[in-house]
Amino acid sequence: MEGFLYLASLYLLSAVLLVPLAARLGLGSVLGYLAAGILIGPVLGLTGAEAGDLQHFAEFGVVMMLFLIGLELEPRVLWNMRHKILGLGGLQLVLTAGAIMGAGILLGLSWKMALAIGLILSLSSTAIVLQTLTEKSLMRTAGGRSAFSVLLTQDIAVVPMIAFLPLLAYGMSQEALLKALGLHGTTEPTHPASAVLGLVEGLPAWGMTLLTLAVVAAIVLGGHYLTRPVFRFVHAAHLPEMSTAISLLIVLGIAFLMILVGLSPALGTFLAGVVLANSEFRHQLEADIQPFKGLLLGLFFITVGAGFNFRVFETEPFLILGLTGALMLVKMLILLALTLVFRLRGHDRWLFALGLAQAGEFGFLLVSFSVQQAVLPAGVAELLLFVIGLSMLLTPLLFLLQDWIARRLAETRPEAEADTIDDKGRVIIAGIGRFGQVVNRLVRSSGAATTVLDADMATVQLMRRFGVKGFFGDPSRPELLAAAGLAEADVLVVAVDNPDSAIKIVAHARQVRPDLHIVARARDRTHVYELYQAGADDIVRETFDSSVRAGRYVLENIGLTAYEAAKISQTFYKVDRAALRDLAELWVPGQPSHLNEDYVARARELDRELETALMQQLDEERRPKEVPEVEVDGR
Repeated sequence: MEGFLYLASLYLLSAVLLVPLAARLGLGSVLGYLAAGILIGPVLGLTGAEAGDLQHFAEFGVVMMLFLIGLELEPRVLWNMRHKILGLGGLQLVLTAGAIMGAGILLGLSWKMALAIGLILSLSSTAIVLQTLTEKSLMRTAGGRSAFSVLLTQDIAVVPMIAFLPLLAYGMSQEALLKALGLHGTTEPTHPASAVLGLVEGLPAWGMTLLTLAVVAAIVLGGHYLTRPVFRFVHAAHLPEMSTAISLLIVLGIAFLMILVGLSPALGTFLAGVVLANSEFRHQLEADIQPFKGLLLGLFFITVGAGFNFRVFETEPFLILGLTGALMLVKMLILLALTLVFRLRGHDRWLFALGLAQAGEFGFLLVSFSVQQAVLPAGVAELLLFVIGLSMLLTPLLFLLQDWIARRLAETRPEAEADTIDDKGRVIIAGIGRFGQVVNRLVRSSGAATTVLDADMATVQLMRRFGVKGFFGDPSRPELLAAAGLAEADVLVVAVDNPDSAIKIVAHARQVRPDLHIVARARDRTHVYELYQAGADDIVRETFDSSVRAGRYVLENIGLTAYEAAKISQTFYKVDRAALRDLAELWVPGQPSHLNEDYVARARELDRELETALMQQLDEERRPKEVPEVEVDGR
């Protein structure tokens, strides 16, 4: 028990210290987890052989991640992706495996060993790439979607790879299965897992094929027809822990069945996720599995870092660095060539090529299986494991390179020529996104003419389809504002998304037209202060009005009348806006607000005044109104 608590504390402490630091430095959480593993393993020597056993357990984090990804994909969406899965993903696997196999043969390896290494290294890291794409909000870009298609193809391809690699006869060996299930070392012949596995391994080839088809059919049909009544039965007990238990049972049970018949557990759970994507319990499943996925993935990366054998690196450092660099260069060149075929351009091209240039976590599993089946000698396997781990370790740095390339491309991209403005209105609206659209509709519906400017050509064209005339161009350019009629306009509405551009537009407009009324959209309080100093007249926080309205609904549902809630909301709105103007006078540019003593003191004082004003308003509304006496003649 003491040993377990020691290891749990050690792994959690290293993660808590290094992962937030890596995230703050912009390196991503994956590099933080890997660094934590390297620190407690090879550097400090605080871990031992248990890291390998933990890694097999932590691999279920990848399984859970693919289950959650499946929940986000409807079968129709997956079918629509078939061309990229078969085309883009299939070509990447074939070309990469072929190139690495050719290089291996040139280095003197047998064709069988070279083919095995080529297949293993053709995979990329699903965990690292998807985690990083999600953190950087790149999944919805063209490059992110293409990378996901390739990763999905690679996960599916694990099945035929197992058929090519002489790791299994009809399924996973008993030792490998028990190790994957955390039962490695169990020697009792009557152990339930051993008994079940013995029955499976005793099946003839046709029996194994039927069992495999039956398991896949059971996952599809059971996910479609059985999960709903089971979930309703469990939820009827009103026990939250049972909801978590059934969610874990689905994932772990499917993983066990897939391993039992020699298929990829990640592929099985992904398939189950796709089947359940239209279920009403989808969000409940996602909420139950998400915490376990995050912890197990983090544990997996820590064990990868802790398992690095630096003695191998000390023996042949230049060989390992050269092989790792060559691997990533070859994969990147192949991926860049595919971007030309599939027409990925700009930063999407580099996101796709650099993001998938590493080896994958399934490589650790395949290498260990290859050693067990004498496909790869131990020395080559150790070298291969270090190359895979080092390439994964370098991946966050490649994403930083991709960020730099994206910024450079944005800076050097030639600006499209702005439209010629042939129609001027009394109101200029800079930015026609979700905020500016509402302002424009209200003003135009009231009979006032507007001149709409936006730097996004697609948005301008979309608005034109709905009959809203807009002009393409960057509103922060002084010449465009002048052409839009800044000198004659009555009101300027600054509704652009970029805070810096908004400040620039307000400052320029105020300098040119001191008498112009400027209404500006602000992202937060700090942006309000910056716009105030730049010269805006009316500043609207983009979520403030909706938040006040939501608060009014809350008051109505905790006992206040609709009239009382409306009056308190109005008071809150007026007092808060006045307080914000007060605080804007004390705000110092470049200084964090919590370090400004005058600002903090005034903010606390204004909070007390706000609370007092709201209580007084409520007391006034609830005070009985005096009814004036009416004199009646003759009484």
